[in-house]
Amino acid sequence: MTLDALPASPVTLRRALLSVSDKTGLLDLARALHRHGVDLVSTGGTAKALREAGLPVRDVSDVTGFPEMMDGRVKTLHPLVHGGLLGRAGVDDAVMAEHGIGAIDLLVLNLYPFEQVSVNPNAPMDEIIENIDIGGPAMLRSAAKNFARVAVATDPSQYDALVAELDGNDGALSANTRFSLAVAAFNRVSQYDACISDYLSSIVEVGSNGVACRSMFPQQANGSFIKVMDLRYGENPHQQGAFYRDLWPVPGTLATFTQLQGKELSYNNLADADAAWECVRQFERPACVIVKHANPCGVAEADDNAQAYEHAYATDPTSAFGGIIAFNRTLDGATAKSILDRQFVEVLIAPDYDDAALAYAKKKANVRVLRIPHGDGRNMIDVKRVGSGLLMQSADNREVTRDELKVVTKVAPTEAQMADLLFAWRVAKYVKSNAIVYVSGSRTVGVGAGQMSRVVSAKIAALKADEAGLAVPGAVMASDAFFPFRDGIDAAAAAGIKAVIQPGGSMRDAEVIAAADEHGLAMVFTGVRHFRH
Repeated sequence: MTLDALPASPVTLRRALLSVSDKTGLLDLARALHRHGVDLVSTGGTAKALREAGLPVRDVSDVTGFPEMMDGRVKTLHPLVHGGLLGRAGVDDAVMAEHGIGAIDLLVLNLYPFEQVSVNPNAPMDEIIENIDIGGPAMLRSAAKNFARVAVATDPSQYDALVAELDGNDGALSANTRFSLAVAAFNRVSQYDACISDYLSSIVEVGSNGVACRSMFPQQANGSFIKVMDLRYGENPHQQGAFYRDLWPVPGTLATFTQLQGKELSYNNLADADAAWECVRQFERPACVIVKHANPCGVAEADDNAQAYEHAYATDPTSAFGGIIAFNRTLDGATAKSILDRQFVEVLIAPDYDDAALAYAKKKANVRVLRIPHGDGRNMIDVKRVGSGLLMQSADNREVTRDELKVVTKVAPTEAQMADLLFAWRVAKYVKSNAIVYVSGSRTVGVGAGQMSRVVSAKIAALKADEAGLAVPGAVMASDAFFPFRDGIDAAAAAGIKAVIQPGGSMRDAEVIAAADEHGLAMVFTGVRHFRH
């Protein structure tokens, strides 16, 4: 970053105020500051830690002449502190001298752990309220506003770079560094305040035990996101794009990826990668998912990666070209070679890669290779931007077990059909509505996606199977929502489908069940719908 309009001269540090709840890296930083002749001023537990380490330190109360009070609630809210942070060089020198205000050149501060405490559903309200920091955000704002003269550190991850610059610049910090730290400080305060606002505005009631009952949707939504990267463009070249992650990414989700090689990721790459990864990570056995334009075009479970890929690819070789391919197991070299020798791939995704897979991928330097560690986490909230507004919903994390399935036809599914029905149901959850999925032997044989008519989706699934040379007769079918008419069942029967899984709940369920009985089909209801728009 180059900021020509900022004061060009570095600021030599002479006095630092340290007040941290997270003591990580504190002593190393303090020793470096002491080595550069910086006077240390501190508060409470921070001052105690510094003294126990043998470092000279003054208490804030010695500077202000006013004792800490109200269990430490009031200690830094004082003109001698904020004046030391806000005083402008060459502008406020006289008034600072008149009132005995000493300049503070560096503030090292992290806030009370409100976020960590408030995520505990059993934490009492009084404990959560006590972790709302008042003096900390005020000092951060004061120091960050005065970045022309003051540096501010808000996180232990910043300490090493600070020390390196002090060591290489004779105890001074540049204007660019001070500005970057100020931006980070304002971002931290914003995130902190947003978390407090979200928490308090989500409270529905406080129980007799002092624990809050909360709504998933607060009165004011203050999402906190951190930019990961700018993108070449958005969904289309005339649109701009960027990728942001949650402040605290959920373990196992897309935002925890590491790119191991390949071209920069695009907007569409990331959207499709999310669909592929979320779909593949729900399977227990080795699985492969190939996604094209946000829809799975081939999905399979098998005994190993190679077989899973072969079966997924065979569903729709045409659509697989230029697709996103995801695995739920470490990708081996033999499978990587098979993929890259056969087809053009935009993105490969796996929880890990063996050395041979990574070595072979280098032969296709443009292929984007992502590692996403396994994790049990799921997004709790989904959002969609609409004109001047935001649609928000709990994420569709609902899973259907075999025990929940209700057989509604005269013919019941066989054991093999039941397994395929549950497999097809998992796939249908990630196919755009109206979604129809044909499955045989834990592999897709046809996928019909995104049609206005469910019967047309069924016909497309059959057409895809025919184009790929895959046999539909004997397969099972999943539909993400109920059949409003019997025509979808008639189309499935004509294609040779033998069992159907669907939510049920149509006014014409009886007609649809009768159609299935007429064709000798087995059909189960889930009672759960999976619209995906």
